[in-house]
Amino acid sequence: MGGCCSIQISCDKVLDRVGSCFCGEDNYICYLEKNLESLERAMEDLTATRDDVMRRVQEAEGRGQQRLRRVQLWLTRVESIENRFNGLNSTRTVELQRLCCCGVCSKRLRLSYSYGRRIFEMLQDVETRKSDGDFQEVAQATFVVRPQPPTIIGGMLGRAWNHLMDIGTGIMGLYGMGGVGTTTLLTQINNRFNDTNYGVDIVIWVGVSWNLEVEKIQNEIAEELGLSGGEWNQKSRSQKAINIHTLMSDKKFVLLLDDIWSKVDLVEIGVPFPTRKNGSKVVFTTRSRDVCGRMGVNDPMEVSCLEPDEAWDLFKMKVGENTLKGDPEILKLARKVAEKCHGLPLALTVIGEIMACKTTVQEWHYAVDTLNSNAAKFSGMEDQILPILKSSYDHLNMEQVQSCFLYCSLFPENYRMEKERLIDYWKCEGFIDENESRERELSHGYEIIGILVRACLLLEEGINKEQVKMHGLVRDMALWIASDLGRHKEQCIVQAGVELREVPKVKNWNSVRRMSLMENEIEIISGSPECPELTTLFLQRNSQLVNISGEFFSYMPKLVVLDLSWNQILDRLPEEILRLYSLRFLDLSRTKIKQLPVGFQGLTKLIHLNLEWTLELESISGISKLWNLRTLRLQRSKLSPDVNLVKELELLEHLEVLTIEISSSFAARQLLSSRRLVECTKEVNFKNYQELLTLPTMGSLSGIRILSCGMKEIEIERATSSLNKSPASPCFFSLFTVLISNCNGLKDLTWLLLAPNLTNLEVSFSDQLEDIISEEKALSSVTDDEASSIIPFGKLEKLQLWNLPNLKSIYWNTLPFPCLREIDINKCPNLTKLALDSQSVDRFEELVINYREEEWIENVEWEDEATRLRFLPSFKLVK
Repeated sequence: MGGCCSIQISCDKVLDRVGSCFCGEDNYICYLEKNLESLERAMEDLTATRDDVMRRVQEAEGRGQQRLRRVQLWLTRVESIENRFNGLNSTRTVELQRLCCCGVCSKRLRLSYSYGRRIFEMLQDVETRKSDGDFQEVAQATFVVRPQPPTIIGGMLGRAWNHLMDIGTGIMGLYGMGGVGTTTLLTQINNRFNDTNYGVDIVIWVGVSWNLEVEKIQNEIAEELGLSGGEWNQKSRSQKAINIHTLMSDKKFVLLLDDIWSKVDLVEIGVPFPTRKNGSKVVFTTRSRDVCGRMGVNDPMEVSCLEPDEAWDLFKMKVGENTLKGDPEILKLARKVAEKCHGLPLALTVIGEIMACKTTVQEWHYAVDTLNSNAAKFSGMEDQILPILKSSYDHLNMEQVQSCFLYCSLFPENYRMEKERLIDYWKCEGFIDENESRERELSHGYEIIGILVRACLLLEEGINKEQVKMHGLVRDMALWIASDLGRHKEQCIVQAGVELREVPKVKNWNSVRRMSLMENEIEIISGSPECPELTTLFLQRNSQLVNISGEFFSYMPKLVVLDLSWNQILDRLPEEILRLYSLRFLDLSRTKIKQLPVGFQGLTKLIHLNLEWTLELESISGISKLWNLRTLRLQRSKLSPDVNLVKELELLEHLEVLTIEISSSFAARQLLSSRRLVECTKEVNFKNYQELLTLPTMGSLSGIRILSCGMKEIEIERATSSLNKSPASPCFFSLFTVLISNCNGLKDLTWLLLAPNLTNLEVSFSDQLEDIISEEKALSSVTDDEASSIIPFGKLEKLQLWNLPNLKSIYWNTLPFPCLREIDINKCPNLTKLALDSQSVDRFEELVINYREEEWIENVEWEDEATRLRFLPSFKLVK
């Protein structure tokens, strides 16, 4: 018999299973019609969502952005669903006709079940895809390569890039004058990310410009993030900030802000702050060092003008080889034209392009002449170069600062202006309140200079940055503004350093407000111009000037500044100078005048009188009648402070600044016994002084020179006999410069312990000098605790020691020299220790130690090997 098997199936289970096909949990047949209707509606919603997403994608792609991969994947899946739906929907009528029993059963049960199941599953799929299509962003910016003109920016790109890539750099500032290439440099940084993205998700460029508009910046960022559109435009500033912050928080971004003029508040915009953790970066360009500080960047990178060779390369590139090789003379003249661009890339580019089609020598001569005489009239200057530079002037926003800036254009090209002298000019012109104290007046003046320096409108010069100068094209811009943009050229006549031999012809003297004829070769000044508005007249440094006619000063009722200094063969002044009733500033230094005009005491508004280096001036008797005088400079003049002069000086109740020379003990006693004059003395020269020198406390003294003197000791007269006065109130708090030469009796300069702010010390040709600071003398005057609290030379920047055969030490221990920039040693064979250790100098890479004998450096005794290794690179042999 064959085998058999018995199968027992529960009747309840069969009935449950069959029932579920019709009216159970799956509802494939029972709810087929209803599910079809739901699927239609869901597909309508899904395609509408798809259309919205596609519109956003197309808008973003129109801005150069790239759709996100997850968005593209979603769109592909929606397309697949749509195709499937169309296929199912095409048999809809047939499938519905198979239904019977009021739609709960089917004539072909298996086919209806399968169809119903596919409809149900697609409905679920559509709902899922619809919810997945709620994208906050649909595209992101690609690494856009921004167009850039061919240019040369030296090695700045490499330095800027290395600084930016430093892990500690979150925000980097690039600053420089207009036209110097900050935008070009930022463009090159942007484009460098295109080479390889360095793990960055997005690079965003925003042009900010003059008027800072937070929402404008937000909108530009939103465009890059794919957020812009109708809904975005309806949001408030704070809502936009939240959206931007949400999207950028999970990205490693680089935000490039070009041309900012004030602080950009990243929090207000919604930009997450760059940190080491998120690795994001913000880079901005500006013309203001102040803006860098407000952005929290204390070590910004200055973008400087090109070096001469780099500038010439750029100029050649713009002019083209064909033009330059057309004539050897053109090549020579082209260099002169390039020099007048002063390394500014903007000028090199504009002028180079203009000159590219100039193929005759005559055209190039004309270009040189125009740039020398009236640069503003050169083609391209007034429309492409000067307006860009003028933006920095306009942004000063203070008429007082603008006036001070324009005044600086009176000096020749590349002229170094002494800061304090400039402040004196400004004071006498009324830009600074003359009723302020000298200290406040200087502080105010230095504040204005600082504003101009940080705005890249002035450049600091000198070891101690005591001078400023104007970039050549900034000066051209200032002269253009001073002439009312070229409309009134004779308002400000500046022909300084142009080899004039006579006063230029002026059509309308009535309109002249300021005139500078300094640094020329004028021999005679004559004529009787009527200058009712003239306030400043610069005639200094005319090496051939022998005579000024009286009529020349006959009608200048508003003249307040007259500078006749450095006219070294001018030996007399006309009597008519007394008609300058408004005169406040008169400089006669380094002239040969023998006497002041009779009645000079009538210039009662005079507040500044400089008679330094007037080696033939016999007397200033009657000076006490210049009762408004605040500054009197007599240093290195023939005048000596005798009894009568001291009495007259003491009557000048407003006197604040006195410089003077002392050559005898009698003169020293006369001056130094007057407490009031001691307090006014800013600079003093001791020359050919042979006796013991005892100096009182001189809190205002800024400079002292001791020359060819025979004293063996310099004593300090103090309320106490020792040096134990608190360092917070030293004897010479304001003393910055000390120069000692040919003083063969001195063995030490221990008194310099009382000059804590000394910046420049020069000692030379003093055979007996053994120590700068004597350990024995210093310690014998103070307790051990006091000695440890007095640390000299904390502000010293320059130390020069020449021809000191017996000098053995600067200080007996090593010292900190946080500000030291230069040491200059010559013929000091016994000076083998320099008071240095490996920690003495903060910025040792900036230190230069000049020496002149190779054997000297071989005998230097180092504190340790670390010190030797630290400072050896700073040594420079000078021959």
